[in-house]
Amino acid sequence: MKTYQAKPTEVERKWYVLDASEVSLGRLASKAAKLLTGKEKPMFTSHIDCGDFVIVINSDKLITTGNKMTDKIYYRHSSYPGGLHSKSLAEQMEIDSTQIIIRAISGMLPVNKLKPLRLKRLKVYPGAEHQHSAQSPEKISVGKG
Repeated sequence: MKTYQAKPTEVERKWYVLDASEVSLGRLASKAAKLLTGKEKPMFTSHIDCGDFVIVINSDKLITTGNKMTDKIYYRHSSYPGGLHSKSLAEQMEIDSTQIIIRAISGMLPVNKLKPLRLKRLKVYPGAEHQHSAQSPEKISVGKG
């Protein structure tokens, strides 16, 4: 028996909707990363992009546990001396809540040439409305287990 290797022409992509107001950030990001990589498909092949499209809605109603709103810090550096800038999760939520989800999902994807292509298939919206109803996305409940 030979091992099955998926071909790029055989990949069929579906659209899924995840609600950020149902579960915590980590559970949401891990489920989205699995869908983007295609790990839940039987035809999964690591070097072929088998993943699906993922729409995340309600990023403004993001759920976190513990004191993450004040304790979790996002850092960036300007490459100049003394150029370290930091923002807490609460400050970043006021500015742009979609970037929090994108960054969390990006951290759970494998670092290779397929990562930018997978992130292009991720769509994050702050409200409950999205513009991809023509693709008839399937709503998935992430759940707590």
